[in-house]
Amino acid sequence: MSLRLSTVILPYRRWHEGGRWAWTHAEELGFHAAYTYDHLSWRSFRDGPWFGAVPTLTAAAAATERLRLGTLVTSPNFRHPVTLAKELISLDDISGGRITLGIGAGGTGFDATALGQEPWTPRERADRFAEFVALLDRLLTQDSVSYEGDFYAAHEARNIPGCVQRPRLPFAVAATGPRGLRLAARYGQAWVTTGDPKLYENGTPEQSVQALRGQIERLADACAEAGREATGLGKVLLTGFTPNRGRPLESLDAFVDFAGRHQELGFTEIVVHWPIPESDFAADQKVFEQIAMEAPAQLR
Repeated sequence: MSLRLSTVILPYRRWHEGGRWAWTHAEELGFHAAYTYDHLSWRSFRDGPWFGAVPTLTAAAAATERLRLGTLVTSPNFRHPVTLAKELISLDDISGGRITLGIGAGGTGFDATALGQEPWTPRERADRFAEFVALLDRLLTQDSVSYEGDFYAAHEARNIPGCVQRPRLPFAVAATGPRGLRLAARYGQAWVTTGDPKLYENGTPEQSVQALRGQIERLADACAEAGREATGLGKVLLTGFTPNRGRPLESLDAFVDFAGRHQELGFTEIVVHWPIPESDFAADQKVFEQIAMEAPAQLR
């Protein structure tokens, strides 16, 4: 299978001051998909401009024709399955069936306390995530849903006409732990990882590859437990968080080498950050565009 190359465009620019251009240019460059973060704010960008994921994707859907669009990733931190399902069905309709929902358990960053709540413990995040994904799956596949759970409820929630994509738009489940991997195996059309965060500061690229190999093996075990073939599940690597950091974007050859090694592990999609000057995602725009246009042919 050919390796797909996608990008993630952070929503920090006004739509008419470079925001729209990035999404339309991503389509022109031939990326398989363009995603955005679904946060209320994020790390070093917290004190600057930052726009909402759903309105941004709606505008991107209207401005593009072929490019797949989605979140990397949405979490329960400030979302509720009932309202999110309605927004996703609308997005899928506006885009003509081009939406993928990247979904994860969330973390302890700014999103975790923005609504005034205390940060959830790792166990509570995992418990909420499991219930969130299961309920969202029902909401996107059934016309009417009533549900009463430990964390979420729905009372005759209507979602007519449902998604353009059937039986629903695809889930790309971000997970590295056992419970998350089981969710990916049960509900996911793809699985997402950023690597092993413990290796980011002091690890080596070789250690990262070994850690990713272990994650894929555990994903295969989870798929076997769920009674499905792991080969049927897309495997997505969101780059920028492994010990390599931005080095794969330094040249076409560097990227092809990086992507090829991860393709051998079984990854089916590599996602690179759209360059942002003076940030952790700084990169030469011309080299980035060369990679977008020329690397996929070398990775078939």
